[in-house]
Amino acid sequence: MRNANQIYLDHAATTKPYDEVVSLYTRMESEIYGNSSSIHGLGIEALSYLNKARESILKSLKLNKGYKVIFTSGATEANNLAIIGYCLKHQNRGKHIITSNVEHPSVLECFRYLEKLGFKVTYLKVNRNGVVDPSELEKAMTKETILVSLMSTNNEIGSMNDLSKLSQIVHAYPKAVFHSDTTQSVGKDNVDYSLLDMFVISGHKIHGLKGSGCLVLKDKIELEQRVFGGGQEDGLRSGTVPVSLCCSLAKSLQIIQAKISAEFELISKIHQQFLDEIKNVDGVELNSTSSSSPYILNFSLTKKKASVVVEALSNVGIYVSSVSACNSKKEASSYVVAALGKSDVLAHNTIRLSFGEDNNKEDALVFAREFNKIMENIR
Repeated sequence: MRNANQIYLDHAATTKPYDEVVSLYTRMESEIYGNSSSIHGLGIEALSYLNKARESILKSLKLNKGYKVIFTSGATEANNLAIIGYCLKHQNRGKHIITSNVEHPSVLECFRYLEKLGFKVTYLKVNRNGVVDPSELEKAMTKETILVSLMSTNNEIGSMNDLSKLSQIVHAYPKAVFHSDTTQSVGKDNVDYSLLDMFVISGHKIHGLKGSGCLVLKDKIELEQRVFGGGQEDGLRSGTVPVSLCCSLAKSLQIIQAKISAEFELISKIHQQFLDEIKNVDGVELNSTSSSSPYILNFSLTKKKASVVVEALSNVGIYVSSVSACNSKKEASSYVVAALGKSDVLAHNTIRLSFGEDNNKEDALVFAREFNKIMENIR
């Protein structure tokens, strides 16, 4: 799946599409080009493919009943629709909402926007492992709480929340629903999605196409629409539905979910190989922990500048990241690492390795060789 002369270690930012997904999309754009809202034959054919894509997504996630799929452009839009759409629709029930201080910007910015509209927001602090302590959520819950949004796996350090315990706490309060940004868990971890009222999928994180994604939510949940027009997607996302993209999303999810256990075992071994190579390097401090997702390995440099090291690695065909791709253009510091109680120096000098199915143990040896060489030679 990759160029033989490069080592790609930035799968948490994006992934290369499966060949099958690209082929499906290309074929459908040429052959299934009808508007799914049209009532003629081509439109009915397109609508049939769209409905099958929804069914396929729910089947891949083992959610055959009680849930529906709203197609979006990706996880950011889906998070916005879920959080803002739910809160505005149900603000008469209460105006208290809860999230954590390490969420993805597409979640945090929604909460900051809702604060401006008069909602009371509780930002839970994570512990030193980067997870929310269920007892802290319990303390924060009130009779006025209508929504809790806590990510499944953190996109920077790979910390994994206990969705089972958190869900149990949220659902003890009749007014509250549980939303989760599951972007970094779908296709990687065996999540019980029935624990959640709303969650999101991003196509390009699971070897699908950029511009594809969806919000999955329980049938009974009502949201306030955010995009006005012809009333597509249950009236929540007006505009002509890109059937080919939706089907490509269903295909990539079907492929990756089918091999999730085998891939998890493989990635765990690769993660350990990389960890063994770097954990004792002078000037490296780990931010990911043993309980973090094996798909992400985050560390800080104590003596070198991370951005310089990232650039030097890129020059030899090894691609890693410093802070989140969604955040890197805005600031050079990781608010996630800072939330662990680490110093500004460590938060400003993070490197994230994120693994995928095209990586292998040999990559770790090459990375270690080049990384050590760079660490020795740069000032």
